[in-house]
Order: sequence, then C-alpha cells, then structure tokens
Amino acid sequence: MPSDEQLAVGLLGRTAYGRAATTLRALPFLAHARHIVADGRVLLRMPRSWGYHRVCAGSVVAYGADNLTSARPGESLWTVQVVGRCETHEPSAAELERFGPTPDRVDGEPFEPAYLRVDPQFGTVHFTDGSAGPL
Repeated sequence: MPSDEQLAVGLLGRTAYGRAATTLRALPFLAHARHIVADGRVLLRMPRSWGYHRVCAGSVVAYGADNLTSARPGESLWTVQVVGRCETHEPSAAELERFGPTPDRVDGEPFEPAYLRVDPQFGTVHFTDGSAGPL
C-alpha cells in the first residue's frame, strides 16, 4: 500500500495546476503554479515577473491541488498536499516538453518562466465519496 506521500504525488500527476503555500515576511502566502511530477518530485513553473519563485526557493512549501472542478460524475473528489523543501530547478528538455507550451503573456507582460522543485517530505490525501458534492 502506498504511503500518503506517494499517493499524493501520484494524484498530483493527474492534474496540471495547483497552489504553493509558504510565508512572506511571516505572513501566509499562496501562489498558483503549473506542475508536473518527475521522479517523485513536484516540478513547478511560475511567471518570473511575479517574483513568487524567489519567495518559495529555499523555503519549505506546501503544494496542493485537487480535482474538485474536473471530477467526472461518480468519480471521487480528492484534495492533496505535499510538504517539502523547495529549490530552483533547471528542467531537462523532456521535462520542458511535459510542461507544454507557455503562455504568450501574463498580466500583459511577455511570459518568462521560473522553475522550482519540491522534494516531498510528507503528504496528505482526502477523498469525498458520494453524490452530495464538494465539502
């Protein structure tokens, strides 16, 4: 049976976007990112112009995603979170291909990506079954 961390990383591989949570000047901070899973690590792509990569790099971050808006009828809803050290990352050609095309512009500015890597230390997974809908 896989650990919660392994299950969480596996479920992250089923979706493309999530949120990185860390602190900025001792206050909670949340940043959205495109992600892929590679070798048990979560690789993130963010707009460099936002500067959020500088807040995350070198910190412990929680990264979460869900299928709350993409689940098919009858499919369990899930939310996952992994927590680990986040560092800058230089993606390989294969990883860049998996990330897919980049946007042309973000907030009216040309998009320049920043890449990060989260090495999960632990994870959590929550499932909601039945037809009652989200939590």
